Amino acid sequence: MIAPANRRLKAPRRRGSKILRRALDTDPARSALMRAVRQKRTGGELIVGRVLRTLGVSAPHNVKTLPGSPDLVTGDGRLARFVHGCFWHRHRGCSRTTTPKRNRAFWLAKFRANVSRDRRKARALRALGVDVLVIWECETKSLEKLAAKLARVLGRRGGPLTTTLR
Repeated sequence: MIAPANRRLKAPRRRGSKILRRALDTDPARSALMRAVRQKRTGGELIVGRVLRTLGVSAPHNVKTLPGSPDLVTGDGRLARFVHGCFWHRHRGCSRTTTPKRNRAFWLAKFRANVSRDRRKARALRALGVDVLVIWECETKSLEKLAAKLARVLGRRGGPLTTTLR
């Protein structure tokens, strides 16, 4: 028998695993909160950019011509800066690095993938001769300490930078 053209054939329903059903069952408030998380021009990026401008350094945002699209890059392209959220990129020892209790397996896999991608980006940039500096979200809370760190890094010439990415 042929189904009428205006009627779609439906695939038979199968019962999924409990983990999958729980992963798909999301709280609308949580979903709205996660949708609001920005990926570009975040508060941390804007603060770092402002501090760099006070230090007299121009820094374009999200340079797509470099691997990983670094958040900020010096004008000469020799120093790429990533401003990482402590929660998403797993800042060790930071109180903001928490793991949600619901869907724990999903979150752990997500965080592992984020950290792995961060390392790949840093390696690809270093292979091109670009130094990589990671600035953590919690470090943007004290403008004086952030300015001192950036001034120290920018004043250093020669030798690779020490970062938290391997």
